[in-house]
Amino acid sequence: MATQKQQQQQQQQIQKVKNSGLISVNGSPVREDKEEEMARSALTMFRAKEEEIEKKKTEVRDKVCAQLGRVEEATKRLAEIREELESLSDPTRKDVASIRKRIDTVNKELRPLGQNCQKKEREYKEALEAFNDKNKEKAQLLSKLMELAGESEKLRMKKLEELSKNVELLR
Repeated sequence: MATQKQQQQQQQQIQKVKNSGLISVNGSPVREDKEEEMARSALTMFRAKEEEIEKKKTEVRDKVCAQLGRVEEATKRLAEIREELESLSDPTRKDVASIRKRIDTVNKELRPLGQNCQKKEREYKEALEAFNDKNKEKAQLLSKLMELAGESEKLRMKKLEELSKNVELLR
């Protein structure tokens, strides 16, 4: 009965440690502020970088959309000019050539923007993967720590019971 109650108390303490980030040392909780602060700092930095990447990604996407809009407008204008060209004589060919050059220029500007967007997405995925790997490692370490703390507590309880029996025998 007493050991069952001790096991329940031990499991409650383990749960408290898991929930609150506390580690039990000789029965008194001690906060791991530096580790927590480092973890929060790393998480904050990661989130800030993630937000920055998202902002840049959005900016690049907006620029690409704006460029695509301009290209579509240029294409429409080109189609209109082509129709006029068919109805007119040779002097309009210069205008068509000029518009084609502008379209080529816009296309050249679009390529690096698309590549930059893809690069930012890869960086984001790599950062997210590294973050997840560290979280898994932390969880494994916490689990091992809890296991070791439980074993230590069992051994101490066993020794205390032996010492208590020895004291009782001395009476």
